[in-house]
Amino acid sequence: MDQMGIAERRQLRRKLSFWRVAALVFLVGIGFALYRVTVGASGNSAVAHVARVDISGMILDDRELLERLEKIADSSQAKALIVSINSPGGTTYGGERIFKAIRHIAQTKPVVSQVRTLAASAGYMIASAGDHIVAGESSITGSIGVIFQYPQVDEALKKIGVSLEEIKSAPLKAEPSPFHPASEEAKTMIRNMVMDSYAWFVDLVADRRNMPRDEVLKLADGTIFTGRQALAVKLVDELGGEDEVRAYLATRGVAESLPEVEWKDGKSSSSFWFASAVAQFFRMTGLGDQLSPAALRIFGSDKLFLDGLVSVWQVGSD
Repeated sequence: MDQMGIAERRQLRRKLSFWRVAALVFLVGIGFALYRVTVGASGNSAVAHVARVDISGMILDDRELLERLEKIADSSQAKALIVSINSPGGTTYGGERIFKAIRHIAQTKPVVSQVRTLAASAGYMIASAGDHIVAGESSITGSIGVIFQYPQVDEALKKIGVSLEEIKSAPLKAEPSPFHPASEEAKTMIRNMVMDSYAWFVDLVADRRNMPRDEVLKLADGTIFTGRQALAVKLVDELGGEDEVRAYLATRGVAESLPEVEWKDGKSSSSFWFASAVAQFFRMTGLGDQLSPAALRIFGSDKLFLDGLVSVWQVGSD
């Protein structure tokens, strides 16, 4: 083949590659546009679905999460809620507000709690808000109780020659203080407050788990349990994962064919948000398999997927 023919073939291949890329970008653009129509920025979907909310880390008085749960309660397309929990606990008040928000949702649609790696203390409080609790066999849960901690720095201050003088309206004002040991009256005040919150927590578990209060008190000494142990003492209903969660919802009339939509914090973002949106759209429309890299390879898309770049993120591969 002469040089002119080789040059023409190269030019044709460049044009073909360009149109392959353009077609793929166009397809992705359409997918994203449709995704934005069917799924809102915070997960609100215009199609029937099972809502999922992930609660992880320290539990606090989270206004954004409460607003998200309220939207799920009001959404006619959210047919059920999965609360996925991975938390060591947090503030009692934060757990209380989330618990009540989940129970509000449960008044109109099924709610199942999924205990993942850890759902202890306020994390278990939130889990108990579900109509059904599914835990992994080696999950950690329990730790029913309340704690109040405060630091003491008076000895350190004495070593560096610093003292603190105070004048207050009554002996219990601003107690306990980190600048001097608490008086017995202050300890009694804090102990009474802790025990009142503890009694409320115990009553909540007894009510939600349909257990006698005396039985709950035997478990409410701060002990943590594996999923297997928690099942034996009736703190959870079932061992398993995603399959068991959807199987339970099926018994409540929620079709297993309904897609799951994760309702995320609308303010959260990721460098991969665009790809995630398109992938979610493809899954919801059933095009995930047809438009996978393997399926598109017959169109030459293997030239467009950079396996070397992806391999950076493949943890544990040989």
